[in-house]
Amino acid sequence: MATEAPLKGLIPEFDYQKEMDRWENVFKILSEPEPKVGQTPRNEVWRKNKSVLWHYPAKQKKYEIPLFFVYSLFNKPYILDIDQKKSVIKNLNEMGYEVYLLDWGTPGYEDKKIGLDTYIDKYLKTAVKRAIRHSGADEITLVGYCLGGTIASIYASIAEEPIKNLIVATVPIDFSTFVGPDKWAEGLKQGDFNIDHFLDVYGVVPPKYVEMMFRAVGAPIYFTNYTMLLNRAHDHRYVEKWRRMNKWTLDQVPFTGEAYKQLVNDLIKGNKLVKGELIVGNKQVDLKNIRANLFVISGSRDNLVLEEQSKPIMDLVSSEDKTYLCVETGHVGLALSGLFAGIVDQWAAGRSNPTA
Repeated sequence: MATEAPLKGLIPEFDYQKEMDRWENVFKILSEPEPKVGQTPRNEVWRKNKSVLWHYPAKQKKYEIPLFFVYSLFNKPYILDIDQKKSVIKNLNEMGYEVYLLDWGTPGYEDKKIGLDTYIDKYLKTAVKRAIRHSGADEITLVGYCLGGTIASIYASIAEEPIKNLIVATVPIDFSTFVGPDKWAEGLKQGDFNIDHFLDVYGVVPPKYVEMMFRAVGAPIYFTNYTMLLNRAHDHRYVEKWRRMNKWTLDQVPFTGEAYKQLVNDLIKGNKLVKGELIVGNKQVDLKNIRANLFVISGSRDNLVLEEQSKPIMDLVSSEDKTYLCVETGHVGLALSGLFAGIVDQWAAGRSNPTA
């Protein structure tokens, strides 16, 4: 009498050769040289300490008002120029925009006393002045990504420089909504987490700590990036994207102690930006001072900066021309997907003084 195995068909057969090919491909990928990033032609305009202002000339200039990018202090800004096909900066150059980028650089222990006020009032302010002078423009467009958007918004509220447009993407403004484990939020609100002593010893938040923090916030259950590679090692397009993303993800930068104290105490715990209680360079930061044309972009799948953290800026500024857009993408996906340049162009083209 014939019998059937009860689990037959439920458990896939093990394909030895396929698995050998998969692992061989993974080892090959991991042994290859790191992918090239930041290949768009650029020129150094100004430098202060570790920070550099870069200029990316347009292929054929079509707009008088240049774009000035402000990126986060947590990561390296080459995510904006990570792939020749989907590079945010390269694509904007080809669309006719002069682009400037302030690269904050990699701080060391000797920079531990550099705070947000110094970065904004000394570094960013001077860099914007240099970009305006270098471009010969009468006004400028600030483009802030993630914490860079927060910094750009703070600066725009106290700036004397002529800012015509302010574009902020995946930007945390209202910190009353905490993204991360509940115990972290509870500890911060009750004052159980005291980071001052830790930072007094280390001087800066080490890169590995920065990476661990983003892992904890972004993925409650974290399957390593190498697990994802193993699963899709046969997909050439995915592998190319994975290699660039993996390089950037592991390439964290230290965060100066003073700036991190201000971030945690003034913004995350005190929510002073929304309350109008933040002081930068002896100036009170009040978002209602912002009258520049405003464009706010969020990602519907962003698990690092939620919509409710970004949207409040729409009601806090005095801008008459203001637009809010939610895109179906994640926090980093906005830059990696190639969508960001097109979105910026669609809004900024009519607000950047076309040359013809």
